[in-house]
Amino acid sequence: MEGEGKRVCVTGGSGYVGSWIVKVLLDRGYTVNATVRSLNDPRKVNHLLALDGAKERLHLFEATLMEEGSFDSAIHGCDGVFHTASPVSLDSPNPQLDIIDPAVKGTLNVLASCVKHPTVKRVVFTSSMAAVLLSGKPLNADVVVDETWFSAPEICNQSKLMKWYLISKTLAEESAWKFAKENGIDMVSVNPGVVIGPLLQPTLASSVGAYVYGLINGSETYPNISFGWVHIKDVADAHVLAFETPSANGRYLLVESVAHFSEVVKILHELYPNLKLPNKCENDEPLSPAYKVSKEKVESMISLTKILIVIDTGRDHV
Repeated sequence: MEGEGKRVCVTGGSGYVGSWIVKVLLDRGYTVNATVRSLNDPRKVNHLLALDGAKERLHLFEATLMEEGSFDSAIHGCDGVFHTASPVSLDSPNPQLDIIDPAVKGTLNVLASCVKHPTVKRVVFTSSMAAVLLSGKPLNADVVVDETWFSAPEICNQSKLMKWYLISKTLAEESAWKFAKENGIDMVSVNPGVVIGPLLQPTLASSVGAYVYGLINGSETYPNISFGWVHIKDVADAHVLAFETPSANGRYLLVESVAHFSEVVKILHELYPNLKLPNKCENDEPLSPAYKVSKEKVESMISLTKILIVIDTGRDHV
């Protein structure tokens, strides 16, 4: 297996994306050091300990984003680090303290720990389309968003929806690239859209809760927004490919399709006709257009990986 004999660290291992990355890594034979906020919270650890291979190859560490050196022990001896830990809170009475600082300073604390451990060959950083889309460029049906787009904090600040989350992801990725360049870190960024799909953890993921659960939980209207959507399994696989593919570099946007909430409601109604779903938009304005997101770069990485697998398989039979 690809990961046999290799040790990697996953920060935020108990979260939605982190849990799935841990699962995929264990399935591929890696030894995994996963960080959680509390080793004594069964909601954070039990689903991880139940994963196949966890008994033999999963090690849990307690770590806190705002504490310098907190991740040193978990990263010690690792070949790579997957940094997924970041607040996914959509609002807060103190957004600077609760959302922005943990995202930005926490990322720098993790990267600083990576610098201390020369065994770390690559860092895969979990960013978001939130750090891509708000560049000031128009979003419409003729636009194709690609990896060259970067959100601007001042544009994020104008948003009426998820403003602090948008700012936190934008500033965190900006800070991560700057630190990585200054310290010679081989870093790859993965930027998913709204992540949906089955949960491994017992608590509802923020993306699923905010965008899907609300539709089936009595809401009378749906938002007038178009989002890029992606399945959690594809997100986890892409993170692991970004680590395993030597030529992987820069940013990878992960969006399977862009759909307006009206389309999401229609799909849910077709799948679950007995659900009580909203039947009207939240306002009478024209529907937010569905832009496009380039898949060229991530599909190139996937294609290259398939070619390398075929070559390696052939060598095994020579």
